[in-house]
Amino acid sequence: MTKQKIKFRDPVVQSVVNKFVDRSDVGFAKYGKTLRDDSSDVFEWLNHLQEELMDATLYLQRLKEEITTLREEKALLRELKDIDVIDAFEVKVKKKKKNSKQNYGLGRDYWYKVEIDD
Repeated sequence: MTKQKIKFRDPVVQSVVNKFVDRSDVGFAKYGKTLRDDSSDVFEWLNHLQEELMDATLYLQRLKEEITTLREEKALLRELKDIDVIDAFEVKVKKKKKNSKQNYGLGRDYWYKVEIDD
């Protein structure tokens, strides 16, 4: 194995290079050979690449779903900041419309009262 000392000016590049080296070590431990020593034909390499890209697409989709969920939760938290809980059965929306009376009823700027029958 060849060792090389590299001076990095960018820690992000250093992190990526370290990951490549670690990944190479894992591959060598698993298959007992380097990529250079792998005698797979071009079609096999293309198949490996396609499988890796398919996995990458799945990872992207999963991350997009996670981001969507986080955005929805953030929007909900913003909405909840506009509500005062008076008791377990009554809430009041903090923001008021100009020239509006506070009433029971539906809508964003009203009191909400929930009654539970026994």
